[in-house]
Parts: sequence; structure tokens; C-alpha cells
Amino acid sequence: MEQANIELIPSNHEVKIIDRREIHLTGVKKITSFDHEEFLLETTMGVLLLKGSGLEILRLDTHDGNVRIKGKINSYQYLENGKGKSKEETFLAKLFK
Repeated sequence: MEQANIELIPSNHEVKIIDRREIHLTGVKKITSFDHEEFLLETTMGVLLLKGSGLEILRLDTHDGNVRIKGKINSYQYLENGKGKSKEETFLAKLFK
């Protein structure tokens, strides 16, 4: 997962998923990390982990804090502790289940 630190200007937070192929987000403060399978974003409502396949940024509006991502959307989850797990931790956790 690439480490990014793209700072955005926050606004109200909204999530809109279109046919599991595209997601529109508002209220994004920062994109912490991303790759083709996971995005970790800090929003005005908490840290959001987005998972899928073939994920890529279609539009990034740093002025308004809007992000549009395309690809197959499998899940999104708000993380309580504010920190995402790395791929290595996730892999090890699955291995020892």
C-alpha cells in the first residue's frame, strides 16, 4: 500500500456508491494510503477503510475534500481506533485464525 499524505479541506461527509463500481466521498480530510485493493482515508466522521479490487482515483478535489474512486467496491468500514492495519498484519491475522 502506498503511503500518501494528501491533505484536503474538509466539508460535510457523504458516501455515495454507484453500482459497486464507483464511490463518491465528501468530507475527506486526508488520504493516508492507497493501492488497487485498499484506500485509507481520514474523513470528518473518522477514519474510513475502503476495500475492493482495481481501485483507482478518478477525481481528487483538494479544495472541497471530494474524492471519486472507481473499481469494484467490496466493503467500507469506519475504524474505531483511527489506525488501519497494514497488509502484513492482515495477512498474519488470517494465517493464525
